[in-house]
Amino acid sequence: MQINNQKIQERSIKIDDSIIAALKKMDIEKTKLLFVFSNNTFKGMLTIGDIQRAILRNINLNERIINILDREKVYAHVGESIELIKRKMQELRAEAMPILDEHDNLIDIYFWEDLFVENSILPHENINIPVIIMAGGKGTRLQPLTNIYPKPLIPIGEKTIVETIMDKFVSYECHDFYISVNYKAEVIKNYFDFLQNPQYKIHYFQEEKPMGTAGSLRLLKDKLNSTFFVSNCDILINENYADILKYHQSNHNELTVVAALKTYSIPYGTIITGENGLLESIEEKPNLTFKINTGLYILEPSILDEIPDDFFHITHLMEKLKQEGRRVGVYPISQNDWIDMGDWNEYLKLIKKQS
Repeated sequence: MQINNQKIQERSIKIDDSIIAALKKMDIEKTKLLFVFSNNTFKGMLTIGDIQRAILRNINLNERIINILDREKVYAHVGESIELIKRKMQELRAEAMPILDEHDNLIDIYFWEDLFVENSILPHENINIPVIIMAGGKGTRLQPLTNIYPKPLIPIGEKTIVETIMDKFVSYECHDFYISVNYKAEVIKNYFDFLQNPQYKIHYFQEEKPMGTAGSLRLLKDKLNSTFFVSNCDILINENYADILKYHQSNHNELTVVAALKTYSIPYGTIITGENGLLESIEEKPNLTFKINTGLYILEPSILDEIPDDFFHITHLMEKLKQEGRRVGVYPISQNDWIDMGDWNEYLKLIKKQS
């Protein structure tokens, strides 16, 4: 079958392509799913969830898509009513639904925004857990702006950085915010007092001195009794927060860090040598993939007992738990689903998008 629809063409990939190629294509096309073909024959749909599960199983990103393709995905078939197709998409929270004939040939694809015009945003589960936002730093990377504004209050369009973060959580029915403040603390408090947004239930806890990226969390001991998110005040994650929480809970992690997959292409052939400098292998222009700490975490409240009353980074906490044989999970996301708003280049890109 010759696919003529431009949206389908842009999101199509060959079954023998690599997982890393699929991830790159998702980033380029700003999508979380691709349609997989062998020649012109439809073979299935590949989602970001499929890739994340492969990464969690330590499957090499150079493996072919065919090795991780989910053959049990639910599709629609010719003759099914639009109402049935819509119901399937709602139940699965599916961004797209392929329509197959009796021989599993692709006939058409319905996209969420085509069938749900009145609610074009894909639905997700609500989670309603507390959120801690670490907003006590000086924001030196954004100087000289932060000489005047505290970093959380730097504008992004019609809202501030911290409101952009909070609104993402509010969309998951998370309204209980604990904000760590130090630098220009009164400015931050006065801003939210003036704003009076009923969606935000804010509690402040103040560092009297810099305590690292986790030290001030100890101030919340005995104040939190449920699983909670911790977010830096300058990052935005375009990922399903309910899925991250589900991963954390199903794996019985005490701490989960969200990590962005960052790929670097080496423009040269690389050589691996063994003993006495003897050649073992040559790889032409390899891709190197790293998992980068995004600054978004999920923690269990018992973890607060592990934080000393001293300067302490969250990486120190992760190392401590790991050394004790406790569960620290890493949830992978695409590099384009992580925005570091505290970086000048990324901040300027965001401003350009808003204009």
